[in-house]
Amino acid sequence: MKNRMLVGAVALVSTVALGGCGVIPGTGGSDGKKVTIWLMKDSVTADFLDRFKKSYEDEHSSVELEFKIQEWGGIGPKVLEALAGKETPDVIEVGNTQVAQYAESGNLRDLTLESMRDLGREDWLPGLAEPGSIGGVQYGIPWYAANRVVIYNKDIFADAGIKNPPKTRAQWIADTGKLNRDGIQGMYLPGQNWYVLAGFIWDEGGQLADDRDGDWAGALDTPAALKGMDFYSELQALGNGPKDADEEKPPQADVFAEGNVAQIISTPSTATLIEKKNPELKGKLGYFPIPGKTAKAPGSVFTGGSDLIVPQKSNQRSAAYEVIKALAGAKWQEDLAKTMSYVPNKPALAHVIEGEESTAAMAEGATRGHATPNSPQWAAVEADNPIKAYMTAVLQGGDPATEAKTASDKITAVLAGS
Repeated sequence: MKNRMLVGAVALVSTVALGGCGVIPGTGGSDGKKVTIWLMKDSVTADFLDRFKKSYEDEHSSVELEFKIQEWGGIGPKVLEALAGKETPDVIEVGNTQVAQYAESGNLRDLTLESMRDLGREDWLPGLAEPGSIGGVQYGIPWYAANRVVIYNKDIFADAGIKNPPKTRAQWIADTGKLNRDGIQGMYLPGQNWYVLAGFIWDEGGQLADDRDGDWAGALDTPAALKGMDFYSELQALGNGPKDADEEKPPQADVFAEGNVAQIISTPSTATLIEKKNPELKGKLGYFPIPGKTAKAPGSVFTGGSDLIVPQKSNQRSAAYEVIKALAGAKWQEDLAKTMSYVPNKPALAHVIEGEESTAAMAEGATRGHATPNSPQWAAVEADNPIKAYMTAVLQGGDPATEAKTASDKITAVLAGS
């Protein structure tokens, strides 16, 4: 899946445009060992890369790092061509939910032993670790994450007498009801925000699709998944979000910027867009994790982010892994989190973003992160997304069980390649 939710995350910091498919050259060592790394545009700043490159080459005098910056558009076919042997790099950054597609090619290096030996695999965020592992084999090494939080208008909360953000779903509904008054929308939630729905389904113990001994099947019609849709419907009704559109139509940042919306669910980077649209809201935005069913843990969220992979046909496979080990290790994870306002790949490293309200809320939610079904065909499901049509049908009065069965059957057919 194209990592859309992270494209705006860099708006939280001042970045230097890296340029599509540009190259940051290196000086290298005397033996000419070069490790070529493909990174996605805007994943990191030029300054971060400069720091990493200098530090790494100082410590590994025989290694030259060459970074090539790629565009998200059309990256899937380009990576598959590279994995097949066309100008193959040594390390590739991929969206965390893309790993299954690339692993199916048979052209990724198995990094299971290395990840267990060197990288503390058992401590990774589940939303990054799970999609990088296919059939028990670790192909993708988690690099960074981002996920949705609740962005709220502090003035509107104060006017309604709400002093502290809610910690449970029940309190969230009660507070949102109080906020929904005097021309204020307590919650602006578009009807097709299916990533948010996925979190509610996971909270209930359900799935979007189940892996049944290698055969994937849609699971929206299970009792657990239907409970998740029930809660989504209840929350969505506490505002005037369109039932037949997603968060981009209209852009929910524009809606929130009008000043009469109490809450939206989005990545923290959306706050930058809101403040740009309405500068009067600067300093008035707050953030909290999506509440869970109990106060013991926040709600489940979809984790977007990136993993690092090594092609089988890399000419520098051992040296490539050493670069990944550095990028995914504590030192550079902490640097990356502070530089880019990302969530590190391990909860234990999140202390470096304490005091940053938005990123801290995101990191707390990330401990309950999940990824989309780990099927190579999942991208095809999203291309003509039956989950969106299902949500709209239910919100417009359709029978949830009937509509869920229709959507699940469509998902099953796509995952089966039919």
